[in-house]
Amino acid sequence: MKRLLADIHMHTLASGHAYGTIRDMAAAAKEKGLELIGISEHGPGIPGTVDSFYYSNLEVIPRIIKGVEVIHGCEINVLNNGKLSLEEEYIDLLDYAIAGIHRLCYKDEGREKNTDNVINCMKNHKVRLISHPDDDNTPLDYERLVQGAKEYRVALEVNNSSLGKKEQRLNCYENYKTMLKLCHQYKVPIIVSSDAHDPSWVGKFDLAYELLEKLEVDDDLILNNNVEKLKKFIGLN
Repeated sequence: MKRLLADIHMHTLASGHAYGTIRDMAAAAKEKGLELIGISEHGPGIPGTVDSFYYSNLEVIPRIIKGVEVIHGCEINVLNNGKLSLEEEYIDLLDYAIAGIHRLCYKDEGREKNTDNVINCMKNHKVRLISHPDDDNTPLDYERLVQGAKEYRVALEVNNSSLGKKEQRLNCYENYKTMLKLCHQYKVPIIVSSDAHDPSWVGKFDLAYELLEKLEVDDDLILNNNVEKLKKFIGLN
C-alpha cells in the first residue's frame, strides 16, 4: 500500500474538545512527512465548536505553514431532516466540506432513513467526503450509501480513530469490510483520515492501514496517497 501524504480530517482548539492550534497540527504533519493537511472544525451542533462566522475569515491563514500545505474545510453535521448544520453562505467559503452523523445532534431513525439523510447531504456541491460511516448506533445501508457516493462523486472515509473505539462504534470493523468491498465493486474513492483532536494523532493511520492491507484495497481508490489526485477530486486544481 502506498504511503499516505495528506490528512484532511482533523480538529483544533477551535472545535471545543481538541487540543492543538493550526500551527501545532502543521508542525506535527511536517514531522510525519505529510505534504498537506485539512483543518475541518466541527460545524454547528457540537457543543463548544466555532460560530459559523469563523469560516468567513479563513483567507487570513497562510496556505503554507511549517512547509506543509494547509486547506480548510468543515465537518458538518448531518441532521435528521437530511440537511447540513452549516448555512450555505459559509459552506461556499470552504475548500471542501465533510458531512457526517454525530449522535450529539442526531437521533437514530433506522437504517433506511439514516441512509436517506446522508445521501441527501451528498448533493451539496462542497461535500466531497462522508466521515466515519461505520457505527451501528446509527446504522446505514452500505449498498445504497456506496451507490449514492458514486452518483454524487463523494468519497467515503476510513476513520482511524473509529477503528480504535471498538466499544463506542458498534460493528465498526465489519461495517468497513462491507463498505470497502462495495467501494471496490462500484469504484468509489476512499479517504483515510486520522480524525486527530491532538497534534500527536496527526497522520496516525496505523489501524486503517492494517485493515486496508488485509482487504487488499486498490491503491487507485485511495485519494490521499497522492496530493494532486486528492486536490483534483475536491476541486482545488
